[in-house]
Amino acid sequence: MPVGITPWRIPRGEAFLTGARPTMSSTPLTDNALSRPAGLVVSLRLLAAIVIFAAIAPGILMTAPAVAAQLASEWQLKPGQIGWLFSAELGAMSLATLPAWWWMSRLDWRRVALTAGVVFLAANLASAVVTQYETLLAARFIASLAGGTLMILCISCAAGTPNPSRVYAFWVLGQLLLGMLGLLALPGLFATFGLKVVYLILAAIMLCCLPLVSAFPPRFQPLSVSRQQPSTALWRQALAVLAVLTFYISLSAVWTFIGTIGSAAGLSPTQVGLVLAAATVCGIIGAGGAALRGTRRADRLPVWLGYGLLIVSVGLLIGQPLLVRYAIAALLFKFTWTFVLPFILARVAGLDNSGRLMNSINLVIGGGMAAGPALAGALLQHFASADPLLAAAGVCALLSLILIVAASAAGKA
Repeated sequence: MPVGITPWRIPRGEAFLTGARPTMSSTPLTDNALSRPAGLVVSLRLLAAIVIFAAIAPGILMTAPAVAAQLASEWQLKPGQIGWLFSAELGAMSLATLPAWWWMSRLDWRRVALTAGVVFLAANLASAVVTQYETLLAARFIASLAGGTLMILCISCAAGTPNPSRVYAFWVLGQLLLGMLGLLALPGLFATFGLKVVYLILAAIMLCCLPLVSAFPPRFQPLSVSRQQPSTALWRQALAVLAVLTFYISLSAVWTFIGTIGSAAGLSPTQVGLVLAAATVCGIIGAGGAALRGTRRADRLPVWLGYGLLIVSVGLLIGQPLLVRYAIAALLFKFTWTFVLPFILARVAGLDNSGRLMNSINLVIGGGMAAGPALAGALLQHFASADPLLAAAGVCALLSLILIVAASAAGKA
């Protein structure tokens, strides 16, 4: 067990999270360590910290449709102003990667988490009371910078666990559940309390969860520490980064305009809305399926199957699909990307020896989510149909598969 880490030992919880089978033996944890991978021992408290902080950090982005509508009605903001506000949120979360390259190997992660949590709380309280657009923009930038720091900690801690794919599945699941609950509850809360309620809720959740920062390790603990494996080649890490980038470009390009694709095919707003609502549920099921999958089996099948079905779902959207084909494509698309993403991130985590690679992934995710809609919008504007956009997205998904397989070919099976 790495020095300095004292896990909260709950035998059943640890067996569930690490994949170790419970036994009737009273053998101490140290004697049983050879039967499970090296790295962080995942306590329920650490899992809760990873899932909750990773869900809170992008809370505004996960509830963007409801928040954007309230900004337009209550603050009378123009579309361009709303766009800049959300761009600031996404940009700040991605830019948190830059200072993290310095503090990851120098500062105690628990102190970093506590500082980021307090700043996030204060910036959300400030967002609830400001009355000027420029001040709100600054407050949201600061809040997202702190949230991005917490996100980096969560991603990096998950990378050091014995079963990163399962932890990343819970990571995705937490964000989806918070986003769904927010979209359901916020319209009614906005009608009663106004825009400030969303910022106050985020601040209150953060205040309640601050004690969880002590669950973080003081530093990065890679899986290869006790195995004495050599450092991963830089070219393999570069391929992994490009795999995540192309995956998110494909994902964000299609999902941003999937409603537009349905409307262009002649579907009514009600039909499109119902399909996308059902797709959100499928996304939760996909992440849940990844979380429940056994840990002792190779991830080759879910990776290939997930990518394959993702590409099929994109292909089903080509040619102005009618309702049934559109619904199948949307549900399959949402299910497969939330299912395969944890396995992609777990493969990347297996290449990380210092925590810096997973830190870079935070920047890459933000870059992919920003680049995808921009490229998709340009293709939609240049061509008469969405088919070129969908073809490009399919190629990006295929390229991502090739890159992640090449990056991990000599690594995990």
